[in-house]
Amino acid sequence: MIREYRIKKGYTLEELAEKCDISWRNLQRIENGKYNVAKFETIKKILLVLEFSDKDLVKFMKI
Repeated sequence: MIREYRIKKGYTLEELAEKCDISWRNLQRIENGKYNVAKFETIKKILLVLEFSDKDLVKFMKI
């Protein structure tokens, strides 16, 4: 879901990682579903930068 939002917003992996102050490899892992490598604050930054809708945020949290 994060990858879809990133692409929809027109960010490359590197651009979004830079905006969130994380490595692109870490972002790639998160996009591939390896959330256990990410801290809550990191996920929160990504969701804020991508401007997740409330509806999609609820979907994301259920995953």
